[in-house]
Amino acid sequence: MFATPRSLYKAFAFSEGVTWTLLLGGLAFRAIFSAPQLALTIVGGIHGAVFLGYGVSAALVGVNNRWGFGRTVLAIALAIIPFATVPFEISAERKGRLVGEWRRSKSADPRDANWFDSLFRWFINRPALLVIAMLAVISVIFAALLVIGPPGGWPKN
Repeated sequence: MFATPRSLYKAFAFSEGVTWTLLLGGLAFRAIFSAPQLALTIVGGIHGAVFLGYGVSAALVGVNNRWGFGRTVLAIALAIIPFATVPFEISAERKGRLVGEWRRSKSADPRDANWFDSLFRWFINRPALLVIAMLAVISVIFAALLVIGPPGGWPKN
């Protein structure tokens, strides 16, 4: 399904934009029409899951395409600002930062010799295990965020 880093990143970046639209639209709808909180809770949960998925996929693509720590953190952090992933995605596409295949084997690049890149390639070569690990990470973070409550309630919790 996600044969390239580009396809994975673009799918999650697009989904992040869609869920921001749904969330902001839901907030406006609730404010104007006094819509039930349950609908917004559901949309918020979906957005939260996609937000975390985007963060994991941006990290994965950032490591694969060697964006560097700063650019990878920026890609993840921009998901906090509504629609900020869109200009980042456009810029990454234009600058060729989404080009290439998954790094499945060791290359002549000296960076491929370190333990982190070896572990990365090990997971990339086991996509089912990678998906399970990603879902586990997302689930743990999602559960922790559910426990502490929505962003507006954090100081109270």
